[in-house]
Amino acid sequence: MKSRKTTQEERIEIVKDCLNTGLLYKETAKKYQVSYNNVYSWVQKYKEHGPDGLVDGRGRGKPDKIQTDEEKLRTEIEALKARNEYLETENTALKKLEEEERELMLRKRGMRPNTKPLKNSKKRDSK
Repeated sequence: MKSRKTTQEERIEIVKDCLNTGLLYKETAKKYQVSYNNVYSWVQKYKEHGPDGLVDGRGRGKPDKIQTDEEKLRTEIEALKARNEYLETENTALKKLEEEERELMLRKRGMRPNTKPLKNSKKRDSK
């Protein structure tokens, strides 16, 4: 059966009707014109998390209310890793910009940028 779009309120109503009347998932699905899989899934989520479990969070991840402590920590770690990567990229870009500005100022003054001698370029004594 092709499923139709439902709101959170409709899902709650369908689940409560299924639980209160003792209808089978198949009968409830037929009554409300939704798929069996949806009814089954909604009832399981409702039993585990209550009405918050029926929030449509596609593309947004699980709501904080229904995440386990481990999932919350994992989410926080991923967010911190992403922030750290962003800041490292920003820092690298700022250093590059600063270096280019310094070279530009030296060129305007007619000076050459300081070049550091290579470590291996020391003169060797001949014997």
